[in-house]
Amino acid sequence: MLSRVADSLFWMSRYVERAENVARFIDVNLNLLLDVGVQGSSQWAPLVYTTGDHEEFEERYEDATQENVIRFLAFDRDNPNSILSCVSNARENARASREMISSQMWEELNKFYLLVRDARNDNLAITAPYGFFDRIKRASYSLDGVSNSTMSHGEAWHFCRLGQMIERADKTSRILDVKYFLLLPQASDVGTPLDMRQWATLLKSTSGFEMYRKAHGRLTPKSVVEFLLLNREFPRAIHFCVHQSERSLLSITGGIENSFRNRSEQMVGRLRSEFAYTDIDGVMNMGLHEFIDDLQAKLNTIGEAICEDFFATKPHTGRRYDGVFS
Repeated sequence: MLSRVADSLFWMSRYVERAENVARFIDVNLNLLLDVGVQGSSQWAPLVYTTGDHEEFEERYEDATQENVIRFLAFDRDNPNSILSCVSNARENARASREMISSQMWEELNKFYLLVRDARNDNLAITAPYGFFDRIKRASYSLDGVSNSTMSHGEAWHFCRLGQMIERADKTSRILDVKYFLLLPQASDVGTPLDMRQWATLLKSTSGFEMYRKAHGRLTPKSVVEFLLLNREFPRAIHFCVHQSERSLLSITGGIENSFRNRSEQMVGRLRSEFAYTDIDGVMNMGLHEFIDDLQAKLNTIGEAICEDFFATKPHTGRRYDGVFS
């Protein structure tokens, strides 16, 4: 496969996953407003921090109101991490790799793009956005299902899967960090009904509430963190995503587990091993924010290594998220 085609497939999947997760970030806030009635910039500003675009947002918008944040994160073409920008970029990458994807995938991605583009001019997507963000998630589900059902699970599919899993691991870590570091900064609030509702809403934003209940039953912050970080079976848990990333990478290279022939295999294998021998007590003793900050740096470096090993002589110039909360 040509490196430019592999590059396009990798970033197509990353952009689709990024668009879905931005919708999830906004959706969790909207549901929290319904549950506990929290309002104001203190509730909406953390969402801008999740993408690392807070400086750009502050230059162009006066206040972090619901309308401004949704407009910036969903429809602002000048924001490279907005849903519209991500879906547009995914569509262009799909166009560049058109011969490797199925016609059904191309059709679903175009439907996704038209959904977001048309909603940009619909004021209801700003003032009454609940249905819109649910449609975003469902459009991503449909594209993922069509991809898995109509695309041969060979090298091209594994590049798509690799991009998707790395992006998903990063975004799951970010929503955990937002909850821990920004949404509830006062120690006196820990363990209160508001705290528990926020953890439940966080699980719902990852579509993990029901699976968490089956695995752990009672809701506790420590168990929620363990579920989203270390669970080996839930598709949005970080451990699951890292393991699937390694499986796709080894399928591409023909490598075997616990060995490496390039920097990408070495770094992904090392991160997978770290998760295999990490427990929640070790994470909490280190500090959740510190653990996530270190994880995000490793995921960024893995992304660069993949681009260097497979796509180009220099790292991809796509948006990075180094030290958002440092």
